[in-house]
Amino acid sequence: MASLGEAIASESDEHLLRAKVDDLAGQLGAARKALSESEHAREVAERVAEYSSRPLKPPKWMTRTPKKAERLAVLCTMLSDTHFDEVIQPAEIEGRNAYNRNIAEQRLERYFQGVVKIARHYLAGLTYQGVVLFLGGDLISGDIHEELSQTNADTSLGSLLHWSEQIGAAVDLLADEFGKVHVAAVPGNHGRTSRKPRAKLRARTNFDWLLAKMLERAGAKDKRLSFQVADDADALISIYGRGHLLTHGDQVTGGSGIGGIWPPIMRMRARKAQRAMSIGAPFDTLWMGHWHQLIQTPGLIINGSTKGTDEYAWLNNFGHEPPQQALAVVTPEHGITLQAPVFCMNRKAEKW
Repeated sequence: MASLGEAIASESDEHLLRAKVDDLAGQLGAARKALSESEHAREVAERVAEYSSRPLKPPKWMTRTPKKAERLAVLCTMLSDTHFDEVIQPAEIEGRNAYNRNIAEQRLERYFQGVVKIARHYLAGLTYQGVVLFLGGDLISGDIHEELSQTNADTSLGSLLHWSEQIGAAVDLLADEFGKVHVAAVPGNHGRTSRKPRAKLRARTNFDWLLAKMLERAGAKDKRLSFQVADDADALISIYGRGHLLTHGDQVTGGSGIGGIWPPIMRMRARKAQRAMSIGAPFDTLWMGHWHQLIQTPGLIINGSTKGTDEYAWLNNFGHEPPQQALAVVTPEHGITLQAPVFCMNRKAEKW
């Protein structure tokens, strides 16, 4: 039988061994973390090198320099935050707005007709080389919230089938009117197929990406059309040698303080500009959606929404804004030269 001293010594040795095991486990964990960080840094460096060496290849009509007597321009317009097939009940927001598939179709048609009207009647005298259509995400309502699944007019797949045809017809209208159309698309947050936002496969698990790919496939044989459907959260478009960066805008967090959305949005823009410079792909203007507020300032365009005020915005006391989208004229001499809203709602025609 072991003595009391031997038992105490044995217990002490066991305690020391456990402490050593814990220490070694901690060292192993730290080494694994350092290795993982090193691998990540290597992957980032490889991606930076890849993108730095990849030249931008916009369609030729977006780069042609004008002759002395020409007034060339590219018309840029953004379609985002349409939330197709969401249903908004007027009774739940004091009768300030309504939205359903029928109303959404009318507003989409009014939007594209407005783009043509503004270019031909309000901004006449320019030779438009074509149109850049920015698809900025949140095109369909999606089902990321239970209440949307319960109230949407259709499933996400049904919405894709219906609205890809509608937008495709509208792209053809722009091509008939202006000759050339370049469609650039990024994913939003409402079209995602996962409950939580993700970093990996962000675009390819999003219905916005699939809708844009459906448009690209349908227009593959039309030489008037070109497509830039990003697998990234952002897409860089070069027009007359100036960079335009398209993103959805859900990477911004905050915005509830007295400064509103400006401080977090400007922080995000500054970070994107810094990243863009580091890979040799700077941009002049950031185009984004998500916030359902049309704001057009030098270097930053935030898009409105075609659906207008909904129950969520009303409940959270957000400002009321008419359904509208962004439009800009880009010239070789000055970049973005003229800007205008495209209003989408006609309450009398919509009959609500």
